[in-house]
Amino acid sequence: MDSDSGDTDSIGPDSIDADVLRRLTSLRQFVGNGERAPHKPLLVLLALAQFSSRGSSSLEWSVVEDRLGMLLGEFGRPPRTGGPRPNFPFTRLRSDGIWELSREVPMDAISPLRAAPIEGHFPAEIEEALRRSPATLLAAAKSVVEEQFPMTVAPDVLAAVGLDVDAVFAASPGRLGTSAARKRSASWRQQVIAAWDASCAFCGFDGSLGGFPVGLEAAHVRWFTMDGPDDLDNGLALCSLHHKLLDRGAIGLGDQQTIAVSTSYSASSDAGRWLYDLHGRKLHPRPGTPLPHPDHVHWHSREVFKGRALTA
Repeated sequence: MDSDSGDTDSIGPDSIDADVLRRLTSLRQFVGNGERAPHKPLLVLLALAQFSSRGSSSLEWSVVEDRLGMLLGEFGRPPRTGGPRPNFPFTRLRSDGIWELSREVPMDAISPLRAAPIEGHFPAEIEEALRRSPATLLAAAKSVVEEQFPMTVAPDVLAAVGLDVDAVFAASPGRLGTSAARKRSASWRQQVIAAWDASCAFCGFDGSLGGFPVGLEAAHVRWFTMDGPDDLDNGLALCSLHHKLLDRGAIGLGDQQTIAVSTSYSASSDAGRWLYDLHGRKLHPRPGTPLPHPDHVHWHSREVFKGRALTA
C-alpha cells in the first residue's frame, strides 16, 4: 500500500499513515441545501471505537442497527419522515472504498440485512495500518468529528461511540488538509460577546473574573462546520450551558427574536425545569446589534432543533 508519508513498513505507533488518514476522512456525503448528513462519519467513528477496544472493526448489523440508530437519533439531523435509517451508511460506505460486508446485499435494503447474520468492517490493509499506527486512528477520529460537529457537541459524540475524548483531542493533526479549510475569524468571538453586552442572550449571565467574561461563549446559530458565517447576525453570546443546549437542539429560536424550548427536553429538578421559563422569552440585544438572520434561524430549526417547541 502506498502512503504519502513513504514506506508504510517504517510507520511507528506515534507516526501517522497519511494515506489511510485521507481514506478514512474523505467520505462522500450528500451536500445540498445546508442539510446535515453525519451517517457515514458516525459509522466510521463507531468502527474506529470498535477497533480501539477490540482490535477489530467488525460490527454485526444487529449492533449497528441499534447503536448507530441511537447515535443518529441523538446527533443526526431531526428526522422528517421515518426513522434514522442506519442501513443507509452500513451499505453505502462500501462505495468509499473503506468498508466491506461479509456478504453481498443491495444498497439501502434493510430486509436482506435482517435475513441472516452479516457484519461490516474496514478492509484488512486499513486495519493493519491502524494496528501499526494508533496515532492514525486518533487523528482520523479527530478529523471526522471536527468536520461534522461544533466543539460543544464533538466530545459527547466521541464518548457516545466509546472513544477516549482526551486522547482524540490530543491527537495531531486535526482537520485534514487545513490549507483548504475555512479559516475562522480571530476576532469574531470578541465581537459577538461585546455586541451582546458580555451577557448571555438567553439568561443574562454576565459573570467576569479579573475583568474578563467567564463562562461566556460566542455561539453560531448555523454551525461553522455547516458553512455558518462568522457574521454578527449568525452569533449569540451564550453562557456555556445554553451554548451546549442550543447546539444539542434542546433550545432554538422560534423566530429572529424569540427563544424556543423543545418538547424533547425534560427535567424534574427546579434547576433543570428553569429552562422551561425561557420558552417564548424575547431577545434583547444592545441597540445596533443585529438579531439572528432568518436564514440561520431556519437552518437551526430544520437541522438541529429536536422535536417540536413547547406550547405557550
